[in-house]
Amino acid sequence: MYFAPLLAQDAAAIDLSAEIAQGLLTTNNVWMMLSTALVFIMHLGFAGVEAGFGQAKNTVNILFKNTITPIIGILCYAAFGFYLMYPGFEVPGWFAFDAAGWSMFWFSPADADVTVGYANGGYTYWTDFLFQAMFAATAATIVSGAIAERVKLGAYLIFTLFFVGIVYPLIGSWKWGGGALNEMGFYDFAGSTLVHSVGGWGALAGVILVGPRIGKYVNGKTVEKPGASVPLAVIGVFMLWLGWFGFNGGSVLSADPGLVSFVLVTTCLAACAGGLGGFLAAYFAFKRLDLGMVLNGILAGLVSITAGADVINPGTAVLVGFVGGILVVISAVLLDKARLDDVVGAVSVHLTCGVWGTLAVGIFSTNPDHSFVTQLIGVAICGATAFASAFVIFFVLKKTMGIRVSEEHERTGLDSHEHGIRGYTIVYDE
Repeated sequence: MYFAPLLAQDAAAIDLSAEIAQGLLTTNNVWMMLSTALVFIMHLGFAGVEAGFGQAKNTVNILFKNTITPIIGILCYAAFGFYLMYPGFEVPGWFAFDAAGWSMFWFSPADADVTVGYANGGYTYWTDFLFQAMFAATAATIVSGAIAERVKLGAYLIFTLFFVGIVYPLIGSWKWGGGALNEMGFYDFAGSTLVHSVGGWGALAGVILVGPRIGKYVNGKTVEKPGASVPLAVIGVFMLWLGWFGFNGGSVLSADPGLVSFVLVTTCLAACAGGLGGFLAAYFAFKRLDLGMVLNGILAGLVSITAGADVINPGTAVLVGFVGGILVVISAVLLDKARLDDVVGAVSVHLTCGVWGTLAVGIFSTNPDHSFVTQLIGVAICGATAFASAFVIFFVLKKTMGIRVSEEHERTGLDSHEHGIRGYTIVYDE
């Protein structure tokens, strides 16, 4: 009886600790779900950018692809991508599959861990899946913009099935799933390489195999093909900028107030600097105030800081974003010289700046464990795998079902032929 008051105090302390832990889990999980929603809204941003920069005669086709991409992407990731990407390597390696997680997800969801024991109280199992599924779908959307206006819809959807379901999660597992690249010390905070350059390599493979649009390159000159809606492209970029606060901020994997706010600051500063870099580089190159390059410069800055948003200081983030804005202009010019037709500049934004941002971690990171050589090796391994895989998928599709629409359909527009409606229709009453 003498120890009863002391035991009661201990029990109260335990109850209080459990209550605090549960409260932290709730707070963290709410932020992660909000971040998931912000990343989801990026699909609307991608749709706006692609439809805005694409020609009016292909608007419905572009919007159809951008609508069906997250549908297929999320379902594929639920079917097998998630368990391929996060297998829980017993020994860090190159391939594993979480069969137990697959079974639990589909047949015994009550066994899913929604307690503070999962992810150190950062979020629940279900939030983990949904947040990562949003990332997976964006990789295919990057490819969509590059090969728009001439690719067969069926071929693109089959490509998405394999690229999002297998290629992306396999590469992601090497770092985020605790695989060989993670063991090596490779660092990619939110996916400059694992999401953006992987998608960019896929886009490059598609651009090479699909070929340029009819009339894009004539007698050694690049012919501009006016987009359907500049305002829509601007809205799309700002939607992507908004979504990036969840893309990078959510990658903290908790609601840690200091780190989340720091990441949001470096992300926003890099976006601003990227837009400025794109503006100045385009003015120097083209002698005009090029809105398109300012918009892509913003996206370039965002992609560039994504790998190191948590380990690069704000002042350096400005430099990283500014360089990204310059690189996106240089890359776009070089692609046109090589007759590689990228409708929205996806290769320049996501591949070129994804590589730059990942290497920037090895140069500017505040963590002394981060090495430029390690970053370079990781970029090379991921790039070679993503490009080779995408090239093989597109090549097989090209030799079997074909990947390009007919010349007639391309000239007159995909909307009328494939969808039966136009994106922009003016009807006058009699």
